[in-house]
Amino acid sequence: MAVEELQSIIKRCQILEEQDFKEEDFGLFQVAGQRCIEEGHVDQLLEVIQNENNKVIIESMGWNLVGPVVRYLLQNDKEDDKRKDYLLMLDFLVKLCKPKELLLGLLELIEEPSGKQISQVILLLLQPLQTVIQKLPNNKAYSVGLALSTLWSQLSLLPVPYSKEQIQTDDYGLCQCCKALIEFTQPFVEEVIDDKEKSLKKDNEKLKDELLKFCLKSLKCPLLTAQFLEQSEEAGNDPLRCFASEIIGFLSAIGYPIPKMIFNHGRKKRIWDYLEFEEEEDKQLADSMASLAYLVFVQGISMDQLPMVLSPLYLLQLNMGHIEVFLQRTEESIFSKGLDLLENGLLRLEDHSLPYQYLEIKSFLTVPQGLVKVMTLCPIETLRKKGLAMLQLYINKLDSQGKYTLFRCLLNTSNHSGVEAFIIQNIKNQIDVSLKRTHNNKWFTGPQLISLLDLVLFLPEGAETDLLQNSDRIMASLNLLRYLVIKDNENDNQTGLWTELRKIENNFLKPLHTGLNMSKAHYEAEIKNSKENSQAVQKSEDRCSVTVGGEEIPNMPPEMQLKVLHSALFTFDLIESVLARVEELIEMKTKPTSEENTGIK
Repeated sequence: MAVEELQSIIKRCQILEEQDFKEEDFGLFQVAGQRCIEEGHVDQLLEVIQNENNKVIIESMGWNLVGPVVRYLLQNDKEDDKRKDYLLMLDFLVKLCKPKELLLGLLELIEEPSGKQISQVILLLLQPLQTVIQKLPNNKAYSVGLALSTLWSQLSLLPVPYSKEQIQTDDYGLCQCCKALIEFTQPFVEEVIDDKEKSLKKDNEKLKDELLKFCLKSLKCPLLTAQFLEQSEEAGNDPLRCFASEIIGFLSAIGYPIPKMIFNHGRKKRIWDYLEFEEEEDKQLADSMASLAYLVFVQGISMDQLPMVLSPLYLLQLNMGHIEVFLQRTEESIFSKGLDLLENGLLRLEDHSLPYQYLEIKSFLTVPQGLVKVMTLCPIETLRKKGLAMLQLYINKLDSQGKYTLFRCLLNTSNHSGVEAFIIQNIKNQIDVSLKRTHNNKWFTGPQLISLLDLVLFLPEGAETDLLQNSDRIMASLNLLRYLVIKDNENDNQTGLWTELRKIENNFLKPLHTGLNMSKAHYEAEIKNSKENSQAVQKSEDRCSVTVGGEEIPNMPPEMQLKVLHSALFTFDLIESVLARVEELIEMKTKPTSEENTGIK
């Protein structure tokens, strides 16, 4: 029935000129053709399409059959006997139909699916789409840009494989699509190269712009989040790494080699300022350039294109803005790249060779603050440890004034006891280095050091400070003070400690004494209450709760609560023992002076 209906429409339209085709004819042709496909009359439909007498009809109306053919191919597996016939039909339609209508139809089909069907449609339609665009008589740049934008928008919905196993299985087909997309784009890149050689710049400038936009988008997605295989022998088989290499190769081919891209980024007049980016595309540039920097400097893709005479300091400054972009993100796969890029830059430098003036550049202060966030907020232990290692490496590379400036900044901004303890330990190390030198370092002795110690040897809220929450910082501060008392004699007073001792006692030691007494009394009372409550509750319930420091400990077995409370008391005892030792040392150092002043011998 469907075949007869189609033949009837064909017979009526054969005697008409193309301009005489009515909208009703298009509709009837589409319905009848679709029914032929659904009922499996593929042979008869192929005869109609291949018949030379129907050329004008197929050219005008045939594009309406592409959708049904594509849907059939997606719904039926590759073992289907008629699949070859439907692929042949698709091929004929692409060759015979008008390219403008076909282009829009194909892009609509690409935009339709979701999930795993995205890659299936893209892999099926990339070759037809390329053929259709090549057939367009003019305005090819616009069509290429529209196609690449549509394809990229769909690809960006696919999850990026993270592990080696995910890359190999490629469940969502992203890796296959990336490879196919390179093959799709290659002819248009070659057109730009050919026209460049023929000096036909005006004709192909727009095509070049569209390709540049696509390359920048690809650097953002999927390459910004992509993880690459580490083993060198496997690198060649890594589809995402191959995609990255091809994209960078495209950039060079269309006139944007790596040096031009990297060295012009961030300048007032950038190489792409003339491009008409949409607002969302413009926001992607920072991510794209950060991704490019990682691919070049960490993965080594096209690294040989960069001049070998560039100084390590210049390269670090070049990349700090990109590192900042990475560390501002929350995805582990992205900010881990920031850590790798920072390590790559810092390892090129000698220790103490990074001048303090560089900290006047915004990114040189925001990057260590970003490292603090990784150290304290990242759920992955290996990345937290790497963040800590990178912060230490960064500190090591700074000169003395730079270290001093960074310590002040982090003490004022980190708001984390463990991080502050880490900084205080670094301050102690720098004081130790300074005291061992013939010429003292003015930044870690005398008045400058006293200014820094004012940020260390004090309790933020006096005796009311939460000692348990701040225990790491307090222990580090006490250890620093103990070190200063032992290493710096009162007569030498190289650190300025003895001049400021009274202030340190009033701002730090005395409030700490009071706070310890209050905290120990509170926790001892909680232990007593917990024991009493657990005995009372044990008859009716297995669990109880207590309040510590104004916050309720989550329900847990009474014996576990007691362990928590005893652990807090142990911490206070530890602080108290170090405090007692510090005060003992101070007394030993100041006693002879006191006796001398009072005439006692």
